[in-house]
Amino acid sequence: MGCLLGSIPASLCNTTAMTCVAYACSHTSRHLKYPVCTKTINQLIPKMANLVTSLCCVVLAAVVVAYAQRRSQLVARNQYERMGSDVTMQCGSLDNDASVSWKVNGTDVKAQHRLEGPRLILTEVDLGHNGLYSCFQNPHGERRDTIYLHIGIPPREPAVTCRSNTYPKGFYCSWHQLHPTYIPTTFEVDVQHNQRSLEVQKDPDHKNRCRVHFPEVFSSFPYTVNVTAVNALGKASTTISFDESSIVKPDPPERVTATPIRFNARRLEVSWQSPATWPDIDNFPLKYFLRYRPLIRDQWQHVELSDSTSHTITDAYAGKEYIIQVAAKDTEIGTWSDWSVAVHATPWIEDPLPITSTTEVDFATETKTSPIPSSNAPQKAEPPVGRAARLLTFFSPLLLGMLLLFM
Repeated sequence: MGCLLGSIPASLCNTTAMTCVAYACSHTSRHLKYPVCTKTINQLIPKMANLVTSLCCVVLAAVVVAYAQRRSQLVARNQYERMGSDVTMQCGSLDNDASVSWKVNGTDVKAQHRLEGPRLILTEVDLGHNGLYSCFQNPHGERRDTIYLHIGIPPREPAVTCRSNTYPKGFYCSWHQLHPTYIPTTFEVDVQHNQRSLEVQKDPDHKNRCRVHFPEVFSSFPYTVNVTAVNALGKASTTISFDESSIVKPDPPERVTATPIRFNARRLEVSWQSPATWPDIDNFPLKYFLRYRPLIRDQWQHVELSDSTSHTITDAYAGKEYIIQVAAKDTEIGTWSDWSVAVHATPWIEDPLPITSTTEVDFATETKTSPIPSSNAPQKAEPPVGRAARLLTFFSPLLLGMLLLFM
């Protein structure tokens, strides 16, 4: 080594290179006399810097690994298991002879279980076994692992339906699980037409729905839709095929109104608007189906209309409240829409005359007469005469004659 050529003690060369440099720097005045040693030290400085960097990297890597191991013991990991099965949870990477204790949600495990070294075994698990499990190594009770146990079931074949309410722009498909899985389940959708895959767009407003644009109109090739349900315990698929025309179904008509017609006690004027989701009413017109009934009866009356958005009911029962709904359909293909929101209306009823007493009628007649009484105006009646007064008037001449006779 170069430092043996100078006056630097040889014993220093057996220490680390950093110590050698430190000693040399502390004796700068002496080294100025020995250029060979000074040159050698200058050559060693880059090499020692590389050595220090390497050592630092090794130490840092060891720290990172230790931190990752420690953090993995603190951060819960998910474990998914099938309902009704026996479940084994391993406490980290401990050896088989390690002694551990377990807790669930911070309390002792009370469910039926057994311990086998660092493993906790639960039997015939159900939803009640869900929870946060932690294991602690004895005898100091240091936490070594945390597991979040999720109990569920594999998915079954989803129910899939497709419909075009925006014909001829496109259609949508929706799906749902007939039975709950109790754990997160996702869905993969594939749509094929004429031996090529179509772009599928997720519906922003509905979780289990996607939209697909028609690649062409009046196509004779069928569409094939495959929906696969996937979760941590398994997967299941459903495939359906259909023709373009079979899935066309408009949304119900909107803004349905029913108005009574004045002076017509058996008529109602019904009007509505085509669904706003139907994109081209001019080139793809709709026809409509009207149904109505009085609330007192269960039987509906029906009227099918070509493309009109209004109709006059002429056979309504006078004075009876009616319930009215409308459906829509493409004039050539597809099926009828669902019924619109029901509206209620009652045919026109003539305002009844007010019921008044005789006194009120006389008073009203007097107030409506002219200030100048007519010859036909009713005269004021005399007050009634009592029975005693009438008898006195009848017998008074007779009594007067008898009185004069006796005188």
